Amino acid sequence: MALKHEPTAPYHSAQDALRVLETVARDSTGIADAELGRRTGLAPERLAALLRMLRREGYVEQVAGGGHVTGAALARLGAARGHEQALRDQLQRILDRLRDSLGAAVYISRYVDGEVRVTQYADGPATPAVNEWFDFRCSAHATAVGKSLLTQLDHEGRRDRLARYRMTRLTSRTITSDKLLLSRLEAQPATVPVLDLQEYAIGTVCAAVPVTAGSAVGCLALSLPVEHAHRLRRAAQRLNRDAAPVMLSLAI
Repeated sequence: MALKHEPTAPYHSAQDALRVLETVARDSTGIADAELGRRTGLAPERLAALLRMLRREGYVEQVAGGGHVTGAALARLGAARGHEQALRDQLQRILDRLRDSLGAAVYISRYVDGEVRVTQYADGPATPAVNEWFDFRCSAHATAVGKSLLTQLDHEGRRDRLARYRMTRLTSRTITSDKLLLSRLEAQPATVPVLDLQEYAIGTVCAAVPVTAGSAVGCLALSLPVEHAHRLRRAAQRLNRDAAPVMLSLAI
C-alpha cells in the first residue's frame, strides 16, 4: 500500500519547527534569535512564531540574555524509557488546549494495520464526544475521521479497506456507493478539512484534517452538536492551522 502525502501548511510548520529545535539542541549554552535565523535560514517573523509555539509546548526555554535552550518536554520525549507515556501526555495537553480554544471535542486517529483507531480525545461537559453507537472501525465511509484517513491512502489502499467492510447506511446522508465515495475521496484536497454532516449520527457534525508524521497515516478531528453546525467550517479551519504541534510531537 502506497501513501498519498500532500504537504499542508501545518506540515511545513512542523518541519521548520524541527529544524529550529535541532539547531537549538546543538548549542547547550543558549542560542540567540539572530544566530538561529542565520543557521536555519528562516525569516525573523517566521522564526518568532515557531519559537512561541516551541516555548508553549515546552520544547525550548528562554534563558537570561534571551537565548534559547531545549526544554523539559523535549527531554521527556527523548528518553527511551517512558517515551510512549510522555508522548500520550504531551498530545493530551495539546488536545485539551484545542478543545478549550475551539469549544469542541477533539480527537487523534491513526490508520494502523488497515484499521481506523481513535487513539486519544479530549471532551468535557460543554463539549461532549461523539456517541459511538456504531463501531468506528466499521464506519470509515461515514465519518470525517475515516474519510480523512482514506484520503491519505492510494487507490488500492482505499479499495482494500472498502472491500473488507460493508458500507452500511447509518443515516439518510450516509454514502453507500463505493464509486461515489472513491470519487469524492480522490477529489478531496489535502489542505481542505473533510466534513461529516450527520452522515454517521443524526445530531452531530464533524471535521478532520490530516496529520502527517513520517509514513504514518493519521488525522486530527473535532465534533460539534448539530445546533452548532454554523461554527463547523471556521472551527475546522482553525483546527487545520493548529495541527502543527501534534505533527511535531509525533515526529520527535
